[in-house]
Amino acid sequence: MRNQAQPVLRTGNLVLRPWRESDVDAVVAAFADPDIQHWHVRTMSTGEALDWIGGWPRYWAAERAASWAITGPDDVALGQAGLRQVDLFEGHAHVSYWVRPEARGRGAAVTATEAMVDWSLGELGLHRLQLTHSVRNEASCRVAAKLGFLAEGVLRGAGRHADGWHDMHVHSRLRDDPATGV
Repeated sequence: MRNQAQPVLRTGNLVLRPWRESDVDAVVAAFADPDIQHWHVRTMSTGEALDWIGGWPRYWAAERAASWAITGPDDVALGQAGLRQVDLFEGHAHVSYWVRPEARGRGAAVTATEAMVDWSLGELGLHRLQLTHSVRNEASCRVAAKLGFLAEGVLRGAGRHADGWHDMHVHSRLRDDPATGV
């Protein structure tokens, strides 16, 4: 974005880097996880995962979206943190994240997403980030709160999940909101 290469972001023992074709097995495994399937309503074959990985450089170049692989010291993709519906002129975007089962409960989603949020509100210069999740997804609600995203309300029937349409919590964080200290 802003005619730059997608940055690599580092935080603690995690690295957020652009996706690579070599991440295909990790993406297929992630979307085979029942929890990720439930909230994302999809699985991915190897071909679909390669297409998904290959799309991110195009979205970055078009300044529409971005996704980073969250990796540990072994450089294996443990999850993703991303920006959707990016509007640089208006200064806002939507935040997304997921982590594979082996990364859950260890703070990886919060730590990695916080690095992306800080970059987005700082260097990228966005004013507002929005985050939505099913009202039934208590883990995502905890992540949003730890990231300093304030609850704004509920979008009725706005998210399709494996078991049907869900109401969605809406959270936001502004550039001038207090830092979370995560």
